Amino acid sequence: MEKPRFTSQVRPSATLWLHSELWPPRFQLEAWACLESTLGREAASNLWTTGWGICCALGSSAVKTLPTCQQIGPTRPGKRRPLGCGGVVLSSSVFLHVGQSWGGPGPLLQIMARRLQIRLLTWDVKDTLVRLRRPVGEEYATKARAHGLEVEAAALGEAFGQAYKAQSHSFPNYGLSHGLTSRRWWLDVVLQTFHLAGVRDAQAVVPIAEQLYEDFSSPGTWKVLEGAEATLRGCRKRGLRLAVVSNFDRRLEDILVGLGLREHFDFVLTSEAAGWPKPDSRIFHEALRLAQVEPAVAAHVGDSYHCDYKGARAIGMHSFLVAGPGHLEPAVKDSVPQEHILPSLSHLLPALVRLEGSPRGL
Repeated sequence: MEKPRFTSQVRPSATLWLHSELWPPRFQLEAWACLESTLGREAASNLWTTGWGICCALGSSAVKTLPTCQQIGPTRPGKRRPLGCGGVVLSSSVFLHVGQSWGGPGPLLQIMARRLQIRLLTWDVKDTLVRLRRPVGEEYATKARAHGLEVEAAALGEAFGQAYKAQSHSFPNYGLSHGLTSRRWWLDVVLQTFHLAGVRDAQAVVPIAEQLYEDFSSPGTWKVLEGAEATLRGCRKRGLRLAVVSNFDRRLEDILVGLGLREHFDFVLTSEAAGWPKPDSRIFHEALRLAQVEPAVAAHVGDSYHCDYKGARAIGMHSFLVAGPGHLEPAVKDSVPQEHILPSLSHLLPALVRLEGSPRGL
């Protein structure tokens, strides 16, 4: 049978009242399909045409289009609630209740969103979950010494910062668009680092660069940050899907496996694999596509205000900024709500509880 049309009306209140043209056609069709599959065609037809009954949740994409929602307490699917005309909750996220309209014919739809429910949590890796065991300058100096070359660690550390910045500017995202491989990109960074530190014999640096590339692929060069494993396990216990979104190269998979962290993630998306580095919106959209979720039910965790916090929020995701005491610049601190800042990873689960407890999210 043909599904009846609604007529448009919105009443300003904490609860959004709709009937019709303001309700997008695909949501009308979805609601009818849910009602029909749940109650059967005849019962669904009676409820729809008389304006009494319920439909199941339309999903996050529908709720996002609605400007106002009223929070209600948790309700198990299939449990009846004494709300006016009555009805059955078919989703723990959204309760849809159809009743007679005020002052006119036709059904009335009441949509009450209980709360936000995060389904996907994406993670930055370096300096969020893991970090180098020693500063870059020390690693470089140690390898140079093993090859008979003495260079001060402090000089190498400063030179690395300059070389990395210049290489990233000239050949962003490991030079993929310039035909480079990430390996070649890193070897050039090492060569330039030693050059800036005063080493003019490039040939003497080549074996050092090769060794450093292999060593930085090894889990022995990295360490898992305190609280990372416990937090990842806690997120899994809450039923969250976890994934990596990182400006790293192809070595990241092996590093995570070696550190015992890979098993926590559904997938690992590096900027080299995606073709775009954070904060480019396309890498976040690709993660959402792989996970098949909407931005409104996804959150990102990272230590970079620009790449992680703002990058994720630019496409409608939620995000948290990992920053210990004194690690945030005043301008950044003033622009990030306190509830979005994680002094340590142990603060993430409580922050998620607060986020999901808010009718609007954060």
